[in-house]
Amino acid sequence: MNAPSDASGTVPPPSDVRALQAPLLQGVSRTFALTIPVLPGRLRDVVGNAYLLCRIVDTIEDEPAVPLDAKRELSALFVDAVAGRAAPEAFRDGLSPHLSERTLPAERELVARSAEVLSVTHGLQAEERAAIERCVRIMAEGMVHYQEQAPESFGLADLADLDRYCYHVAGVVGEMLTELFAHAIPEVAAERPRMLRLGRSFGQGLQMTNILKDLWDDRARGACWLPRSVFAEEGFDLDRLRDGDVDDAFARGLERLVGIAHGHLRNALTYTLAIPAREPGVRNFCLWALGMAVLTLRRIHARPGFRSGAEVKISRRQVKATVALSRLFARRDGALRALFRAAARSLPPPPEGVLIA
Repeated sequence: MNAPSDASGTVPPPSDVRALQAPLLQGVSRTFALTIPVLPGRLRDVVGNAYLLCRIVDTIEDEPAVPLDAKRELSALFVDAVAGRAAPEAFRDGLSPHLSERTLPAERELVARSAEVLSVTHGLQAEERAAIERCVRIMAEGMVHYQEQAPESFGLADLADLDRYCYHVAGVVGEMLTELFAHAIPEVAAERPRMLRLGRSFGQGLQMTNILKDLWDDRARGACWLPRSVFAEEGFDLDRLRDGDVDDAFARGLERLVGIAHGHLRNALTYTLAIPAREPGVRNFCLWALGMAVLTLRRIHARPGFRSGAEVKISRRQVKATVALSRLFARRDGALRALFRAAARSLPPPPEGVLIA
């Protein structure tokens, strides 16, 4: 691993960073609390910090008690705080009073300790900070944009709109992770343009899987991130989803989206295999997310009539199997390709134009 030593930056010692970040990660995301610790050395602390900042953006977006104008102002203030242009305490004190019981206690704690989290950010190296700052800015801008849209029609307009939405909430995270990996791994740096494309696609595959899994939970709170055009082409008006009125035409639209997500996850495998085998921690970080997404997508495809995310959520046993198999075969490209083919064999094929060579 060619990562710079911790002494070359002003970030606090790893033990102090992990004492701060690990409990916060565990509170806001059990998945990332599981995957981030497998990253080696400095990457573990940098990626953990980046994820917590992204989660703060999500907290602003998801809090129903904050009016849109205030969300816009708080998002801009947070972007400035991340970049060092505003005092972290000003953001913390601006958002904390607005948080209602709808925001989870762990998320309220994260906001309360956001100044401490940002102190870690501001101690990172310039290249690391630049990647994180860009990601947070694009996420925050996208959040405001899509909340301002509030279309009368249910769902997004078309696949291009879905691509844009996925980029703002997940694709840009794939770009950020690629920049952080490139800072530490020469082979990733040498293939930066291609890896950035694959990283964006990786993020979109994960986000599309979540959109499909959570479509009924989103509907319950009046949201929908499905593309209207895809379902209209199959003869289904997405407005009918408001009343839970779905049929075979809806299932056909769902199948098309599963095929697209499948293609993005195949790109995710290509991305993972481009990371050198001597970096099993980074590979496992990618493989665990990829494996769980493929298994979830397979359950969605097998149960097109599902009515809640819980019906297609993978079991703990499947999570443990994903982790175990990834650890066992992390350095073996052929075995990983075979595992992916086996897991994805029942999925519809990706449409033309999704796969990246």
